[in-house]
Amino acid sequence: MELSATQQAILDLIAERVEAEGVPPSQAEIARAFGFKGVRAAQYHLEALEAAGAIERMPGRARGIRVLRAPTPAQGTLALAALPDSALALPVLGRVAAGAPIGTDLDHDHQVILDRSLFSPMPDYLLRVQGDSMRGEGILDGDLIGVRAGRQARNGQVVVARVDDEITVKRLQASAQGVRLLPANPDYPAIEVGADQDFAIEGLYCGLVRPHR
Repeated sequence: MELSATQQAILDLIAERVEAEGVPPSQAEIARAFGFKGVRAAQYHLEALEAAGAIERMPGRARGIRVLRAPTPAQGTLALAALPDSALALPVLGRVAAGAPIGTDLDHDHQVILDRSLFSPMPDYLLRVQGDSMRGEGILDGDLIGVRAGRQARNGQVVVARVDDEITVKRLQASAQGVRLLPANPDYPAIEVGADQDFAIEGLYCGLVRPHR
């Protein structure tokens, strides 16, 4: 049975969420991601996916969805093109340590479909945070944060910064005395950027998605 573009996009979303977070999205999350007015429309498409043999639903289990048919790259391209205006497809940039920064690489083959209303401004990619140095800003270990790529930031903004090829998420403090990257947790010291260090702002924090724990 051939899937519609919307059904293929929902299958992609389920597969991506299972891969990224270990659990599929709820019917309410699917409805929000695709701009449906209620969960009944999401349920209808899930029933169609099950009838097509793409997923298996397990009655009586919350988020009881198992993917049986993996989306192909060609299907994924078609599905992303058919996403509603309320949906946003974002690549994931590995894991970034909020306490001990690590180098990461953007994975263009791994995209997560989310509701645009979660972010302001619109991000270009997602980072998965590891550590709790930004706990005071509500950024917790395992969160996916949206990042708008760019080299400019205002003093006091939360930024993704590179220091000697390492990436960290901190609040920017720039003054005549130099640049400091401030954590939001008293257990962590500020990062003092030395004049001889390679420093660059990689992007601005735009919001976050918290995987279900």
